[in-house]
Amino acid sequence: MSTQNKIVFTGVVGAGKTTAITHLSNIAPITTEQIATDETRSKKKYTTVAMDYGSIRLDNGEVLHLYGTPGQQRFNFVWDVLIEGCIGLVLLMDHSNPDPLQDLRLFLRSFEKFIADHAAVVGVTHMTYASGPKLDDYHQVLKEFGLNLAVFEVDTRNKNDVVILVQALLYTLDPGLADTELNKHE
Repeated sequence: MSTQNKIVFTGVVGAGKTTAITHLSNIAPITTEQIATDETRSKKKYTTVAMDYGSIRLDNGEVLHLYGTPGQQRFNFVWDVLIEGCIGLVLLMDHSNPDPLQDLRLFLRSFEKFIADHAAVVGVTHMTYASGPKLDDYHQVLKEFGLNLAVFEVDTRNKNDVVILVQALLYTLDPGLADTELNKHE
């Protein structure tokens, strides 16, 4: 990795992209949240309409630029813009959605070319819901796409969960980064 790198957080509305970036960033994050005016408003009051941005300095001096995409598919043109020059992708899936496995399929198809050539990890949020698929079911969907990605249950309100997710992504990129400290420079 060079000294300046970018990772993108993407996934469905309400999966925790903005929250994850907020907890990791060493700077006050820049967000483009607006009052939700579509079907999103039944899930949350505000939604990202362009991107979120934060950054974190690793203990080895490198900087990770953190970008979050909007979750609505109607903003998928922004996904293509944000993924340019990205070294890795964090897919966040909301387990409480009616069909989170179909959501995963949609995002895997949307980022298929990028994932084939780069690193990615999957974080599943809101798994406190008793019913629904298990983590093994998410792995099965990945196998449908010929992928073997790390999948974690995460609570993006918990900084440690997000740190573990990003460390897994960094490890995929370079195993020498396994012990990289993400929260040293708070």
